[in-house]
Amino acid sequence: MSAVDSKPIGIFDSGLGGLSVLREVRRQLPGESLLYFADQGRLPYGPRPADEIRRFAEQITRFLLARGAKVIVVACNTASAAALTHLRQTFPHVPFVGMEPAVKPAAEHTQSRVVGVIATQSTVQSEVFASVVDRFANGVTVIPRACPGLVTQVESGDFDSPATRRLLHDDLDPLLEAGIDSLVLGCTHFPFLIPAIAEAVGPKVRIIDPAPAVVRQVGRVIVAAPESAPHRNNGSIAAFTTGQPPHPSELASRMIGEPIRFERAPMRELVGDGGL
Repeated sequence: MSAVDSKPIGIFDSGLGGLSVLREVRRQLPGESLLYFADQGRLPYGPRPADEIRRFAEQITRFLLARGAKVIVVACNTASAAALTHLRQTFPHVPFVGMEPAVKPAAEHTQSRVVGVIATQSTVQSEVFASVVDRFANGVTVIPRACPGLVTQVESGDFDSPATRRLLHDDLDPLLEAGIDSLVLGCTHFPFLIPAIAEAVGPKVRIIDPAPAVVRQVGRVIVAAPESAPHRNNGSIAAFTTGQPPHPSELASRMIGEPIRFERAPMRELVGDGGL
């Protein structure tokens, strides 16, 4: 197999949440080599202005492309909402796959006609989210709820503590009272909380993680790309962070179920002379 065939998939997020997508890539496309970028030094993205998120996303995209990425997965709902259109315009020859709240499957399967979406503030206030609801709700009531505290819990590896469970009840109890029977995870951090979420909402509420559908789209993109070919061997993972490497390496290995070692991303290379 040629060197071109082994180009990696680039994946980035504001932090470790995008590992839920990386984990699904490993399940569906185990032979693909991966580049993962966690912008932990500038976390959280949720409260930041859209133009700042676009600037960060462009910097990270250039970083991943410089390391040979053949496709970029924006494994962050906030960055997808703020920056995906900008990235496609800025890098017209690069295939991008982004995150979109899975309102469509939730609306198609709900019996109560009430669906909940948990995400960051930026996501629930974005034009992308409003467009998804307009296109796919089909008369179903969609109730969004911003849950910024849950991102912090995942970044610290706190998936199941009493504090995390209290936060979940604070966020989810109003949705249950409103009659939801489907819950869309609109942030890539949240799949790591699924066991605790399932306990909080009970067995009658369907939890929808968009990662499997996103990775199926990645598979379609790389098969369509002329330089791509199926892989037979296990792919490598290279991981970078703008935060401090020792902590994310240990936590991330636990999150994805295999060893992963983070390197510190050189900020000088990332922002260039004077930034973008």
